[in-house]
Amino acid sequence: MMGKRQKEMMGKRQLEQPRVKAEKKEKREDIVDFSPLVREEAIQEQVSAAWKEKRAFNHDVIVMDTHPFLHCVIPNFIQSQTFLEGLEIELLNLNFQEKSNDLYKFKQSDDLKKRKEPHIHALRKVLFENFRTWLSNVTNVEFEQTIDMSCAMYNYTDILLCHDDELEGRRIAFILYLVPPWGKMDGGTLDLYSIDEHFQPREIVKSLVPSWNSLTFFEVSPVSFHQVSEVLSKEKCRLSVSGWFHGPSLERPARYIEPLLPRSPHIPHDHKILYEWINPMYLDMKLHVQVQEEFAERSEILLKDFLKLEKFKEVCEILKKENLEWKIRGPPNKRFYETAEGRLPDVLRDCMELFHSEAMFLLLSNLTGLKLHFLASDNDEEETAEIMDAERTSDCAIQSSTKLEQGKNKDKAYQLNQESAAKQKSKIKLSVPVCKGELRQWGHGNYTLMHDTDTDHAEFALDLLLFFGCEDWEAEYGGFTSYIAKEEDEELLTMIPENNALALIYRDKETLKFVKYINHRSLDEKKKKFCRTVFWDFSFVYYE
Repeated sequence: MMGKRQKEMMGKRQLEQPRVKAEKKEKREDIVDFSPLVREEAIQEQVSAAWKEKRAFNHDVIVMDTHPFLHCVIPNFIQSQTFLEGLEIELLNLNFQEKSNDLYKFKQSDDLKKRKEPHIHALRKVLFENFRTWLSNVTNVEFEQTIDMSCAMYNYTDILLCHDDELEGRRIAFILYLVPPWGKMDGGTLDLYSIDEHFQPREIVKSLVPSWNSLTFFEVSPVSFHQVSEVLSKEKCRLSVSGWFHGPSLERPARYIEPLLPRSPHIPHDHKILYEWINPMYLDMKLHVQVQEEFAERSEILLKDFLKLEKFKEVCEILKKENLEWKIRGPPNKRFYETAEGRLPDVLRDCMELFHSEAMFLLLSNLTGLKLHFLASDNDEEETAEIMDAERTSDCAIQSSTKLEQGKNKDKAYQLNQESAAKQKSKIKLSVPVCKGELRQWGHGNYTLMHDTDTDHAEFALDLLLFFGCEDWEAEYGGFTSYIAKEEDEELLTMIPENNALALIYRDKETLKFVKYINHRSLDEKKKKFCRTVFWDFSFVYYE
């Protein structure tokens, strides 16, 4: 027989059982997923058709556009606000590393593919199981099982500059925003670029403002150029989870080789131009020896007060006038600054001629020890003999072809002898020192980026920079020039703009350089001091 106590316990369990089942049922229903409205069969079919036909599609639950490239926005990606708030807390508790180079500045978490926090784990499941299946049906792309996902935190002045996201296997990029109320004035927009006839980015044609719980995704392609604009709010944090779905890459057109700026040998100008422009201390031969020794040891040097004070002031005064013609130099995936165009005022033209002059080539040879002028040449006897042999071979080739003029193969013989002489001459360094240069204007939003495939960096060169109008310039503004060894992160040298200071840097084939993005701090601080918010430099490159 069952005792009274046992009956009471049995009755209690029977009463509690329905409540336990209800709790389990409620937990199952609370499983997070992305928008059920987007998952509706009719919507999915319409989005898929629009994607295939590359046409726009506009609906309350999802918006797709093809200009300037395929991209979609799902305004309310996840339905549960409680889940999103828990996710935000977990993300903010992650360890973030400061990421800063030529292309970007922001904070990023480690890869999230193995994080065990419940909300992060659930989001990973939503994105790389449920949403990936939906996305595969819409785009007709068979995605790999790769999980690529991290969290990014952008604060005041953080940025990610123009790039296309292309990397082997990346097919669709996504960004889920967890931001406070946000407006265009706060910065941090996702800017999309149009392209030119060479498939290079031209200009921003669309800006997407981030909003809480909105998911943006776009097709990664040779033309998917975009950026995260600089965050201008000092109070708000732009928090997002982003990554890529991997699959077969799209076919890429042949890489466009950008034409280089024209190079030219020195122009005739004797030493008088140096005495007219340059601080006399830098024309002293004794100082040349000291500078050359220091340069040989460090491959760089900064010569302060380089120009005569009256000449420096004269150039500054002309530069500060508003009637100069400036032109943006791009494309923005490589550079974005202004360069002087058209006819220059006499003073600026004369300054440009100074750096092109034969006298300057010789002075730079004396300061650096480089062979930028024949008077600085130190050819040894063996090299001289080789040059003379090449010249004699060339003469013999011409004489031989003359003797054969009456033969049947005179043209062929002449050609063969000429080619033989040319090949022998090509083995000898008979190069003429040349240079290229421009007058540049720098202000908020300007920068240059590194490109290890840029043929301009595939040879030894001497960089020359002379700065104007950069009084009280701080490194935190950006605008400094950095030199980095190829495939290395640590900077070899940082050159901060300094008035009337001439920077000379000798770089090899493994050295890249960039000018750091000039951020909003430069505007804030300069305006407080009632200073101009731009500066200028004469930028020249010399080749032996």
